[in-house]
Amino acid sequence: MKCPFCGHLESKVTDSRAGTAGDVIRRRRECETCARRFTTYERVEEVVPLVVKKDGRREAFERQKVLSGLRRACDKRAVPLERIEQIVDAIERELIDSGEKEVASEKVGERVMKHLREVDPVAYVRFASVYRQFKDIDELRSEIDQLSRRRGDAAGAPSASGSTASGTTGGGSTEHAPASAKNGEGVQP
Repeated sequence: MKCPFCGHLESKVTDSRAGTAGDVIRRRRECETCARRFTTYERVEEVVPLVVKKDGRREAFERQKVLSGLRRACDKRAVPLERIEQIVDAIERELIDSGEKEVASEKVGERVMKHLREVDPVAYVRFASVYRQFKDIDELRSEIDQLSRRRGDAAGAPSASGSTASGTTGGGSTEHAPASAKNGEGVQP
């Protein structure tokens, strides 16, 4: 290791410790020429794939962009920042583990939506409405209906009438629609 003081290429390690997360090794070194001490850090170099945009441009994956989009989608929702950061960590890990050199921006967006769908349905719809650029209310309604069906399937409790949220009337919250449908209220024949 090159000494930062005199430039000599030989040094000896006097102390070596793992970082608190275990992802870095801190080494204290002493230059064999000038005897001054310095610290180096060793970590595994992880290669995150380039993101290929819709117009063909290639950009480095920016964790901060994903975090910012998630924070906007989860604004005023009961999703802790720690959970949002866990989602970003998971997406970044998935991209690294994929071993691909390039990934389409659509794939990154789909991964974000997959995680958000499991965490908070309102945040999911917010993100999806911006990401998918719905052209009209029918496209948005269709997405909400699909989300309601998934939630109903996951709960294992189909409605008494066999209806989903799409069979309800009114413009109320989608979170209330499945409960109304189960009671048969607001369901169109």
